[in-house]
Amino acid sequence: MSAAANQPDDPLAGLNPAQRAAVMHGVAPGDAAPAGPLLVIAGAGSGKTMTLAHRVAHLIASGADARRILLITFSRRAAQEMERRAERILTRRGVSATSISWAGTFHAIGARLLRMHAAEIGLDPAFTIHDRSDSADLMAMVRHDLALSSREKRFPLKGTCLQIYSLAVNAQAPLPELLARRFPWCVEWTDELKRLFAAYVEAKQAQNVLDYDDLLLWWAETMAQPEIAARIAERFDHVLVDEYQDTNRLQGAILTRLKPDGRGLAVVGDDAQSIYSFRAAEVRNILDFPGLFSPPARIVTLEANYRSTQPILAASNAVIALARERFAKTLTSDRPSASKPRLVSVRDETDQAAYVATRILEAREAGLPLKSQAALFRAAHHSAALELELTRRNIPFVKFGGLRFLEAAHVKDLLAMLRFVENPGDRVAGFRLLQLLPGIGPGAAGKFLDRIADAPDRLAALAAAKPPAQAAADWPAFVATLTDCAAARWPAEVERARLWLEPQVERLYDDAAARKADLLQLERLAQAFAGRAAFLTDLTLDPPGATSAEAGPPLRDEDYVILSTIHSAKGQEWRSVFLVNAVDGCLPSDLATGSADEIEEERRLLYVAMTRAKDELDIVTPQRFFTTGQPRGGDRHVYAARTRFIPAAILKHFEQTVWPAAARPGDGRAPAVAPVDLRAKMRGMWG
Repeated sequence: MSAAANQPDDPLAGLNPAQRAAVMHGVAPGDAAPAGPLLVIAGAGSGKTMTLAHRVAHLIASGADARRILLITFSRRAAQEMERRAERILTRRGVSATSISWAGTFHAIGARLLRMHAAEIGLDPAFTIHDRSDSADLMAMVRHDLALSSREKRFPLKGTCLQIYSLAVNAQAPLPELLARRFPWCVEWTDELKRLFAAYVEAKQAQNVLDYDDLLLWWAETMAQPEIAARIAERFDHVLVDEYQDTNRLQGAILTRLKPDGRGLAVVGDDAQSIYSFRAAEVRNILDFPGLFSPPARIVTLEANYRSTQPILAASNAVIALARERFAKTLTSDRPSASKPRLVSVRDETDQAAYVATRILEAREAGLPLKSQAALFRAAHHSAALELELTRRNIPFVKFGGLRFLEAAHVKDLLAMLRFVENPGDRVAGFRLLQLLPGIGPGAAGKFLDRIADAPDRLAALAAAKPPAQAAADWPAFVATLTDCAAARWPAEVERARLWLEPQVERLYDDAAARKADLLQLERLAQAFAGRAAFLTDLTLDPPGATSAEAGPPLRDEDYVILSTIHSAKGQEWRSVFLVNAVDGCLPSDLATGSADEIEEERRLLYVAMTRAKDELDIVTPQRFFTTGQPRGGDRHVYAARTRFIPAAILKHFEQTVWPAAARPGDGRAPAVAPVDLRAKMRGMWG
């Protein structure tokens, strides 16, 4: 660190030279005019968030207008944390902290801009937003209307249809090409899917709803209109983007249209942690970023790691150094350690589970809390044997991947009522809402919505309509609630909706008490918002992450081990990490080796998993897996090879062990066996 950085009045004290370079790029005392484009390659654990927060604060302290800064993150919580840090930094510098007017996710910023410019682009500003579940329901309705669900040969289900549609939109990929690459079993339905997607778009527009993908697509298309794009771009002097390696082609296009010459644009990310291509994330966005501008963007690389020991980083560096294409960096740490990451060979998944459980308990006895330990895996089902072993040994655990708050049925019920009041043309909301009434099923709900579809005031038409016979007794209270919600001041309408819904929850669900508590929490959340539209938009785009309906049994322990897929673990860290099933077929997944790009992403997954560890890292390689697919009398195991991403050339960075110690040494590869000629027998089977 430079001598200046150690001075007590240095506003950037505590930053290392690379972090200081990123923070100060293009900024002079009293002059925060937009500078040339900046790419910050932030290695794992390198203080990325602190660096970005310092840059925001430094811009404001140097004269930038906080109202003209656009800060884009991948979660609302990340944006809020960034704002809080920037405000604390400004306070320490004696600068009056000013809230950043434009901070949030791509989708949230897009929704806000689309409402502002709705009249110019043919949108009704009162549009509602469908989450993934709502979108799937609408896709199912359209699929049914087109008689695609009644085919003799099964047509792709609604979830698959929505996934294909979403990837096509976000990746900006032609449908035939996308199907051939990612959904080859759906290629025969190419024409039908095109027809389905066209009808789905028409249905959304008729109901005045947008889905997640529309928020980016409409924003990108709006930025393709020169006059509107110029007005939107003029709002922002500085655009800062976090986690740039996770952006898709639409998001990349939006940014380059916001800042065509790159001035004022700064993006932060790590190409080595780009692992979300299944969500249409495009690693080329970050790899190609410098060359988008003339002169090219400045690159600042953060290599000082504040998380892991040096041996863990040495092994991680060796793994990612074999990548086909990357921004070169070597992570370093001031934390020495005598122990290298362990590469543990075990006989099978049963021994693997026993090893991990044993090590977890040993660490706990040595004073390491369970919460400081995590087991990571490529796919959710890879933890099955481990979950059984942890349960057998009475070791509590939480597995990442339970239901999100918004996905819980009772929460969606209340939101459906608010969305229908906001936009009575939202057929998905109305369809769900009507089925809460006793005696009304999908058929009756659909017919009733058809009867009021052409009314100029659908709420009034609904109130005046004759209810279905099955719902006659409950109809007056239902209509009165909708009318009250429409007339009530915010957030009183949420309480009114909750009070009507609570008896339905008691009738429809077994665990009513916990679900009613969730509804009360939803009502409390509503108090922080200015109105119904803001509440629905914000909650849909970035919902809370907990729910009483979360998968798995309720925990009775304050301490528990974390089980997580590698994808869910990104951004997290633990003192001790176990990576299980580190063998070919699992990592890389046998479903992700169809192209060189897929294999490279699997390599990055291993790198992400390894860099979650602070003090201890165990990579476990079972030699064989039990299978039920072998013929009677044959060997019911398939043999596995150590992941190709840890070749012999880099084994020096690992401590190789075998567990249990009495087991035959091996490197995770299949044992040598005498060849057996089964050709004649196989021919005879069909004789």
